[in-house]
Amino acid sequence: MHNEVLHRITRFEEIDQHQLMDLYAEGNAENTDYFYPEMADKKAAISKVEDDFLNYIRTEFLGGGNTYWVLEADGRWISALRLYPLEQEFYYLEALETHPAFRQQGYASKLLNAVISELKKGSFVLCDCVSKKNMASIQTHLKCGFIIASEDGIDYLTGEADSRDYGMRYEYRKAAQKSSKAQA
Repeated sequence: MHNEVLHRITRFEEIDQHQLMDLYAEGNAENTDYFYPEMADKKAAISKVEDDFLNYIRTEFLGGGNTYWVLEADGRWISALRLYPLEQEFYYLEALETHPAFRQQGYASKLLNAVISELKKGSFVLCDCVSKKNMASIQTHLKCGFIIASEDGIDYLTGEADSRDYGMRYEYRKAAQKSSKAQA
């Protein structure tokens, strides 16, 4: 893959719904057991999870400064994440996913590093929760400069802690620029 494009999505109309659902297909299938355990028809349950997912993005996520970041390679969406600015200089990252066909090729790291580079226009703290069972994601975060900040992950949207996750943290402090008087 050669032609990589980073998309910073702030409006629902910018989303290629088919590509986004293809990227998250594995997670959506897993979420059927959580959200719709009573549904025996797996295809119908997946369709419902996808509808819920897109409705959340349309009606709740996009707006208020939230951003969907997507890495595209040769016209295909291969890695994505959601970014919430919660306070000044404090961001919460959620739903980092790479399409299964493109895992272990560095795309999640490229996406994380690109988002971090965009945020480095100022000082910031970036937090995420990562399942303790997801060693690939833990390694990706560490490779990109995150640290394991807590044994329990904190969902900063709900304030709930989860012992099944690690709290991951990346912090960047922009150096203060010297004033013109100090340079004279």
